[in-house]
Amino acid sequence: MGQVTGTYGGRSAQERQADRRERFLAAGLELFGTGRGYRAASVTALCEAARLSTRQFYEEFRNLEDVLARLHLRVNDRTEQAVLRALTDAAGLGFEQRITAVLRAYVTAATGDPRRLRIAFVEIVGVSAELERQRLVRRSRWVALLVAEAEAAAARGEAVARDYRLAATAFIGAVNGLLHDWTAGQFQATLDQIIDELAALLLGVTRPAAH
Repeated sequence: MGQVTGTYGGRSAQERQADRRERFLAAGLELFGTGRGYRAASVTALCEAARLSTRQFYEEFRNLEDVLARLHLRVNDRTEQAVLRALTDAAGLGFEQRITAVLRAYVTAATGDPRRLRIAFVEIVGVSAELERQRLVRRSRWVALLVAEAEAAAARGEAVARDYRLAATAFIGAVNGLLHDWTAGQFQATLDQIIDELAALLLGVTRPAAH
């Protein structure tokens, strides 16, 4: 990928390059997140949507998979930032209130744009070994966050002390499946109903078993 230099139209080469990159990513979000999706896309179609040339494309990306990878990371970063803000705002609250705040932030951020949801939960799956590693690494970050919250709650006496890695991994899979089916119209539910259901599921594995 090449480097551009010099100033043109009052904008630096770096600014122009950043603008082109954003135009390609915006076009990729639309092209991969709607219609026939990533697997039916082409570099030519992406360039036409971005109104840029194929030469400019290859100055920024190796191939379409690079675009999809960048979008996947961006979607996850956006959702992660929303969750971290919710955790900060919920500091000092009990475990149940914190979990509800986190789930609301996650669900709202993840489902706010159907294109981002599709890229994160559908288009990224099974593309290549490299993207599968990226997907699993990002999923492991969500698992680690849940485990840390559960362990902190256990230390405060609000949850059972146990190894939560298996439960957190299963929960993340359940969340992703539920949100995909919900936004695909497989069933009718409000945002509050989704959050309440997920909170009940997560709290259920952190509480002592009834005897």
